[in-house]
Amino acid sequence: MLSFSYPWFQSAQLFFKRISSRIAAKFINIGQEATFFRDNLVGKLCKSLAISGLILYVFYILLSNHPCCQSSNFFTNLTHKWGSHPMITTDSPTNLSDLVFGIAASVNTWRTKRIYIEAWWRPNITRGYLFLERTPTNFLPWPSSFPPFRVSENISRYQPYNKHRMPHAIRMVRVIAETNREESKGVRWYVMADDDTVLFIDNLVEVLARYDHRKYFYIGMNSECVTSNIDHSFEMAFGGAGYALSYPLAEAVARNLDVCIKRYPTLYGSDHILQSCVADLGVSLTQEKGFHQIDLHGDLSGLLSAHPESPFLSLHHLDVTDPLFPSMNRNESVVRLMEAAKLDQSRLLQQTICYHKPYNWSFSISWGYSIQIYESIYPPSVLERPLQTFVPWKRIRMPPYMFNTRFPSKNPCEAPHVFFFESAEKIKGEQIVSTYVRKFPRLLPACSSSGNHSADHISKVRVFSPLTRFHGTGNRRECCDIVRVAKMNVSEVKFRPCMKDEIVG
Repeated sequence: MLSFSYPWFQSAQLFFKRISSRIAAKFINIGQEATFFRDNLVGKLCKSLAISGLILYVFYILLSNHPCCQSSNFFTNLTHKWGSHPMITTDSPTNLSDLVFGIAASVNTWRTKRIYIEAWWRPNITRGYLFLERTPTNFLPWPSSFPPFRVSENISRYQPYNKHRMPHAIRMVRVIAETNREESKGVRWYVMADDDTVLFIDNLVEVLARYDHRKYFYIGMNSECVTSNIDHSFEMAFGGAGYALSYPLAEAVARNLDVCIKRYPTLYGSDHILQSCVADLGVSLTQEKGFHQIDLHGDLSGLLSAHPESPFLSLHHLDVTDPLFPSMNRNESVVRLMEAAKLDQSRLLQQTICYHKPYNWSFSISWGYSIQIYESIYPPSVLERPLQTFVPWKRIRMPPYMFNTRFPSKNPCEAPHVFFFESAEKIKGEQIVSTYVRKFPRLLPACSSSGNHSADHISKVRVFSPLTRFHGTGNRRECCDIVRVAKMNVSEVKFRPCMKDEIVG
């Protein structure tokens, strides 16, 4: 190896060693700074992502109507613009809290009509409002047993378009928009009714749960009378019977209601204006036979003793018909019917038919209302037609009704023995026993052609039915057996599921 001993060369070596050390130190510093910058950048990025995620989650909560939060009107308007709407997740079944009721009422008639609302309204459970034309000064302080009231908006701006024969038509049709404005959180269905409508809300929940509340649905029923439907529309849900609008349809109606009111200034009533507005949105009526307008007068027992195979949803116009039960006033009659409804609304007025062949008797049972015993064998196709104990709203057109009827008869083989609901109670064995009593004698001889087996001695009938709910629509009627004919003047009937392919009769 060569070695240089010159002083200048040794100085150069020392110089280059110092330079190399400084360069190495510089690179080490650069590496440390790069590592620090990288770690700092990653930390900041993670923090930014976490904050952004939190902000997005808050926006989601506000915009999705989460039960723990309430969005402001600002966010509600944003959801409308984005084509969404507040809604409970569709995985959960529809229940009573998903329904909001809008009730059109008047201070002038509230004293006599309130009994009908009190019969079905459940304070602190049902959601909705009673809309009045002015503050109900005579009823203040407002009882908590009533629905909360609202005074309807001033409608003077619609005066040029108010050519309706019903003076309050515009105020009443606006109830849907005003109800939507009052309650829009967690709503699936808006149910509209009058102050003389009696609703059976457990059945109503069950029926509406079958439909997709995210779509446009207009659910109700037309009138029992041909004349009423001709005067208004066969495609109209009559408002007194009550009708339901799905949330998105109700919102669409509310947004377009001013246009509808101005487009239809001469229609008779609010329900016809609403139906026309719904039709303009491309939606037609979905009929549910359990809604009852009751455009009838007189005795409703024939109709209610042969209810169609559909959940019983409503009654209307009870202040212009006879009381539902003999020897009772209207208020007492409604209370009696609701006693049965509280125990088993699913079977209320559902018709069950069975026979006692040794005596050639036919039993037609309208659970919670009445029992008819015929001293002849009649098939279900006959017994499901109502006895025409009532008269139409107007005696103009023939045929008067939208359904077939039977005329009452004095023939002892055709005239039934009639028993009306008296009481019901739960008993051991997961059963309900309901009792029906004779209110008046038939005053006819026995049916000779069926063997002269008179049922005059029977004064009471007991019916044993399961405690479980009956899901009738899309299913068969229940069957029944006569388990005791007339021991101590009491007959007993037991409900049961029909056997496979069993023919009743």
